[in-house]
Amino acid sequence: MRQFRSSLVTAAASCAITAALAVPVSAVAQSATPGQGAAPVAASGPQVAAAADSPQSASDAAALDKSFDERQQVLNQRTDDNNYQFAVAQHNCYSRFFVNHCLNRARDAMRGVQADIRKEQLALDAEQREQRARERDERTALRRAQNEAQAPQRAAEDARNEQAYQERQRQHALDQAQRNAEAPQRETNAQAYEEKQRQHALDQAQRGVTPAQAAANQKAYDQKQSDYQRKLEQARQQGAQKAAERQQKQENFERKQANAAQHKLDVDARQKQAAEKAEQKRQDELKQQQLEEQQKQQQQQQQQQ
Repeated sequence: MRQFRSSLVTAAASCAITAALAVPVSAVAQSATPGQGAAPVAASGPQVAAAADSPQSASDAAALDKSFDERQQVLNQRTDDNNYQFAVAQHNCYSRFFVNHCLNRARDAMRGVQADIRKEQLALDAEQREQRARERDERTALRRAQNEAQAPQRAAEDARNEQAYQERQRQHALDQAQRNAEAPQRETNAQAYEEKQRQHALDQAQRGVTPAQAAANQKAYDQKQSDYQRKLEQARQQGAQKAAERQQKQENFERKQANAAQHKLDVDARQKQAAEKAEQKRQDELKQQQLEEQQKQQQQQQQQQ
């Protein structure tokens, strides 16, 4: 018994090598004898046309991928069974008188099964390619719809940015013009200030104020002016910061409004797509029911005849 098992293993190994040399690798990698109750490999007729035309949801695509995997496993199992049956037949042939004739018959049977398996494998591969192409087209259509839905929002955003830029440019031009218009007045004010300083120095000299006292008074005055300018600058910075915060809040509000509008568009698009899929599915089911009823009526008519 042990010798038979070891010889069977050796025969199986030699069988696998012979099959690999005799048949294309892609055919050997597939499987099945028709009598083992394998699942149908390819749908035909109206079912294929309906499956190709109707869009599928994510759950349908996952179920279809699972079906592809299960059918591939069946083909692989049939290939293994076919190789095993050939190994057994090859082993048994060596105990007969016409060994070569027996081996040729076993090899022909094995190759016939392999040819059937290859046909089913090619059909399965074609279905998988069609499914991948369909999913790719659906993703492309979805991206195109999203881009088209976002186009008005992008155009509105660009228009707002352009308007804000033009407004800043106009404000800058107004500020520059105002500074240029105020330049003579500033020059006049500077001359008046210098005249007051000279007059103040003369008054102090007449009152008998010493240069040290005058310097101390000037230092105190300059300190007060510096404090005033510092407080004024701080007030300007706080005002600018608050203005920036208000601008940021306004932009955040507009962004939220735009996102809400875009979300509504996306929801409407998905609802419309779901309704179209449901309607398509209902139409397909109705067509299938009508076809089944017609087939039943034809069968009844044939039976009556």
